[in-house]
Amino acid sequence: MPATDGTPDAGLPEPAGSAARRRAARWVTAVAVVWAAAMALHASVPNAGVNAGSLFQTLLPWTGLGVPLLLVLAAVLRSRIAAVAVLAPAVVWVTLFGGALTDKRSGGGDLTVVSHNVDEGNTDPAGTARVLAAAGADVLALEELSDASAAVYSRELAAAYPHHAVIGGVGIWSRHPLADVKAVPIMPWTRAMRATVRAPEGPPVAVYAVHLASVRVSAAGFTTGRRNDAARELAAALRSETAPRVVVLGDFNGAYRDRALAPVTSRLRSAQGEAGAGLGFTWPAAFPVVRIDDVLVRGMTPRAAWTLPATGSDHLPVAARLSR
Repeated sequence: MPATDGTPDAGLPEPAGSAARRRAARWVTAVAVVWAAAMALHASVPNAGVNAGSLFQTLLPWTGLGVPLLLVLAAVLRSRIAAVAVLAPAVVWVTLFGGALTDKRSGGGDLTVVSHNVDEGNTDPAGTARVLAAAGADVLALEELSDASAAVYSRELAAAYPHHAVIGGVGIWSRHPLADVKAVPIMPWTRAMRATVRAPEGPPVAVYAVHLASVRVSAAGFTTGRRNDAARELAAALRSETAPRVVVLGDFNGAYRDRALAPVTSRLRSAQGEAGAGLGFTWPAAFPVVRIDDVLVRGMTPRAAWTLPATGSDHLPVAARLSR
């Protein structure tokens, strides 16, 4: 005789809809666990010839978007097990980036620096110079300069920054005297330079302005070969740097966590990571999704880090206040 409490008789086949929900719930659970493992072990995600690991690390902050999606699926499927499993990637994301959501900026600092890829195609370099000058920094590092735009920046910044040097596509503007200015050979053409900034009070600081090679995402994968080579050359220059206080400003065409930049980042600390507010994305300026421009330091203490308003460039400028 059939049951009268609304449940199927023992031995009867499970309804097709219920079986499908169970399979879907198992799928959501498996995806959540794998997603959490990939996030936690991001440094072990293989590049496998197409640099998938580097790309994954570049976009790592966005992996958290999978959490609400998986939670919605678990709710629709009415699966407690799937919902609990989704907590795993949530916890990993908070562990990785929760600290970035707090405002770590503080007072103090005796050297303010700004870095900006000004974009060679920028149609308003004079306006960009005014935005940069308004930041009141002691030192500006500009990347992707052309001969024509370098002349404009030199003219527009002359009043606030009487000391400057331009080599190739990079330049440093300073309120204080510059010494030991030289190109840093990281590529066949000049995309990096070094100078010593000598402020009237406090010890000198070695300042680097750098622009690593561009990367591309295509059907062939994440193309990073030239950038990785440039990073290794920059790391070699930093190994031979004898100054106790170093600031490296520039467009690294990669995120701080990208393993390919480890030769550089393992020797330097990110001002944004230590003293910023939020993730500080810089590119593209219209809707930033990655932070590829940074202020990296050695022998100095970051007190605050932030991004400046958009200019005519496709990058946002980055700024930091440091203690020597």
